[in-house]
Amino acid sequence: RAAELQKTLSGEELAESLAQLDSSMQMRHSFAGRLGHVIEPVIHPLGFDWKIGVGLIGAFAAREVFVATMGVVYSVGEAEEETQGLREAMMNDTYPDGSPVWTPLVAVSLLVFFAIAMQCMATLAVVYRETGGWKWPLIQLGYLSGLAWLLSFIVYQGGKALGWG
Repeated sequence: RAAELQKTLSGEELAESLAQLDSSMQMRHSFAGRLGHVIEPVIHPLGFDWKIGVGLIGAFAAREVFVATMGVVYSVGEAEEETQGLREAMMNDTYPDGSPVWTPLVAVSLLVFFAIAMQCMATLAVVYRETGGWKWPLIQLGYLSGLAWLLSFIVYQGGKALGWG
């Protein structure tokens, strides 16, 4: 990849691209990156790659953290919804076969997942406090996560079967 960059870019552009490539490689081999790779077989049928998996893990603290986590994963620094760098990095992200990681179908699948999944530690803590034990918070977490996975799977795989992805 570095040789490809060297042929097409010069000077400052090359240095910036190589720094971003290095940062990307560091992320891939970090603890979060490895955890993303571990869960990738489970989330791949939903249209998600390991980077989206890292975002989902980070979003367990709060859903809003997903955007900031994507900024870190894509090595664009601090990211907000309006950040051009993050948007461009996500739009240009591809699988090794050249197909895009982010498609409208992946976005819809992700939205369905977030709409159903219980991804909030604070909610778990409140349910624990109100029920006085871990039984109901864990049932709630398992049920809603499973339902979110199933509905996201139906949306993504159904969309692919219809030729939308």
